[in-house]
Amino acid sequence: MTTGRTLLVAYLSTPGGQDALALGVVLARSLHADLDVCMVLPPPSATAQIAATGNADFAEILDEQATRWLTEATGRVPDDVTATTRVAFHDNAAEGLVAEAQATDCAAIVVGGSGGGLVGRHSLGSVVNDVLHASTTPVVLTPRGSRDMACAPRRITCAIGRRPGTAPLVRAAVDACARTGLPLRLVSLVTDDDHVTPWRRDADDDAARAAAAAHLADVLAQARAELGDDHPITSAVVPARTTEDAITSLHWEDGDLIFVGSSRLAQPRHLFLGSTAAKMLRALSVPMIVVPKDA
Repeated sequence: MTTGRTLLVAYLSTPGGQDALALGVVLARSLHADLDVCMVLPPPSATAQIAATGNADFAEILDEQATRWLTEATGRVPDDVTATTRVAFHDNAAEGLVAEAQATDCAAIVVGGSGGGLVGRHSLGSVVNDVLHASTTPVVLTPRGSRDMACAPRRITCAIGRRPGTAPLVRAAVDACARTGLPLRLVSLVTDDDHVTPWRRDADDDAARAAAAAHLADVLAQARAELGDDHPITSAVVPARTTEDAITSLHWEDGDLIFVGSSRLAQPRHLFLGSTAAKMLRALSVPMIVVPKDA
């Protein structure tokens, strides 16, 4: 039975693709969503060019391999989750995923780590990095190893920041909490990373924390108005020397998720992974959901 809400899983038969699928399954259960397992292949024109170089069976082999991989993928999906598969053709894998997400009007793209730029359990390959700077759909970043340890979500953390423009981010987190009944934790990080110069007076620190607390109180009131007084919501201003220190000072458990917004440099309704979110990734071992600007 379809639910009307879909998560697009970016799939390859690799550890990263299997991580994304495993997390997609547990998110689909909690969010009452369906899965659309998608592979992006080079278009027929590209495979024809390769065939012209001597491998005439290349396109057929590629299609057969994709079919086998997607059959294996659906075999990993439990019966209580509805999953469909698709093969999309595009010159650029990241652009293809973004286009498929737009065409299907999915709720989010779920991607897995594939090695590369960041340490810890989050590792961004080139395709994932490109998606994080072009998508108009929220992107779920899956930690490495999720295929062996993905578990049902237990709490949603929303890192709101202190700049204007947090409303779409908070709305996304609140919507997820309303759908799942999960507790909401609102956090505002106040770190030395926020300052242009390394020298500051104690009064500057106090002012920053006061401003963060005031903004957090406004967001908390908004969340309570939408979720109701009985919904479990906590909030905290988290001062620290660095963003990484702030993140590691928070208590994290299996099943935690964190929502973050896009950089202020992002185009309207587009996603752009900012420097603060990138720093969070270095210290996080839980899935991160990045929300487009003004979405």
